[in-house]
Amino acid sequence: MSTEAIIIVLLLLGFVALMSGGPIGFLFGGVSMGLAYFTWGPQAFQLVATTAKSSVDSFLLLAIPLFVFMGQILTRSGLGEAMFHAGHILSGRLRGGLAIAVVLVCSLIGAMVGIIGAGIMTAGTVALKPMLERGYDRRLALGVTMAGGGLGILIPPSVPMIIFASVTKTSVGQMFAGALLPAALMIVLFIAYIVIYCRIRPDAGPPLPAEQTGSRRDKLIALRDGGMAFLLIVIVLGSILAGAATPTEAGAVGCVAVVLIALVYKGFGWSVLKDSSIEAMRMTGVIVWILIGVSIFTNYMMLMGGGRMFRDFAANLGADPLMVIIMMQVSMLIMGCFIDEFIIVVICAPIFTPIAVSLGYDPIWFGILMILNMEIAIQTPPYGFALFYLKAVAPPDVKMTEIYRSISPFVIIKFIVLITCMLLPELVTWLPKQLFP
Repeated sequence: MSTEAIIIVLLLLGFVALMSGGPIGFLFGGVSMGLAYFTWGPQAFQLVATTAKSSVDSFLLLAIPLFVFMGQILTRSGLGEAMFHAGHILSGRLRGGLAIAVVLVCSLIGAMVGIIGAGIMTAGTVALKPMLERGYDRRLALGVTMAGGGLGILIPPSVPMIIFASVTKTSVGQMFAGALLPAALMIVLFIAYIVIYCRIRPDAGPPLPAEQTGSRRDKLIALRDGGMAFLLIVIVLGSILAGAATPTEAGAVGCVAVVLIALVYKGFGWSVLKDSSIEAMRMTGVIVWILIGVSIFTNYMMLMGGGRMFRDFAANLGADPLMVIIMMQVSMLIMGCFIDEFIIVVICAPIFTPIAVSLGYDPIWFGILMILNMEIAIQTPPYGFALFYLKAVAPPDVKMTEIYRSISPFVIIKFIVLITCMLLPELVTWLPKQLFP
């Protein structure tokens, strides 16, 4: 069997593995090792040991359990709820103020946890019900909760960005810096949409009555809560961007800081520590097994000449380089409708990034495009992973069709940001060049 035929069979088996709904790490590792045994014989199993070691033997990957643990402490200790309450108090008198507060607070939570699930689950549990009780348009309330909660993978420290940097050997600090301006643009556009929507339809986001916005003391407490959250962001993200700490070191400091803040708020206890540690270990284990299994798949493909084959295919298309990038984005969007962002990054980053670099593009720019793509892909029907997070915490009468309709204007905004970054690469590359000359 020719090399091209083996790679095509491998890709077809990988597609079947994705559609099966089974454990992706084991399925991808299994189908690749089956073909490797057919190709190389028993010595093929050396690939398992070497890939497993190289996949997880990275100081950078230690940041993942630290950031996941930090997010678990944040949500289980009540700090996330305190932050939403602060946003409720400070912006409730504005028309659409609660929806704006959800976007801003989810941005802060995203800057602490690095994953989508924590933001959507926290926002859906704490903020969605008050908006619906205050008479907010259901479509606006659901859409804001989904869009705001999804900011966790775009705002540093993003776990998918860490995985991308690990598998492509790029600078995670530059990835974090490159994401800041696109994230800020997306947040501004979300807020602009909310303001315009509530101006056109005043009943969609009614302001709170004066008696429900709290006293001056309540507002001072709300400012304190927001200040504590901002301090945690400065400690974690600021230390990375300033070059004072690696992401792993910053994650460790952030874990200590979030525990101390939880102690101040009297929200920390043995049960919080135990549950947060168990969930952090569980999620890290899932990520590690996915990383090992999919890395075996991609390594076997590369050893068989897959990377060269894809680069030659891209070169022989005769298409404009930007069109090749667009084709990659479309393929990842389709994948995102069925599988989560971690798997897509591990599969596509080592295959697509070298092609983008060979076409003359910056790997940091391409990495941010991939993360922006994930923002859209996992929140689009029919099986966008994040849609089911919101369904799990939404009131029982909320139907999936309502969630599908609610996210559409925010998905359009995300497409606008993706296209803007694609056409204006400086929006991504300018800040990393300033901070990491």
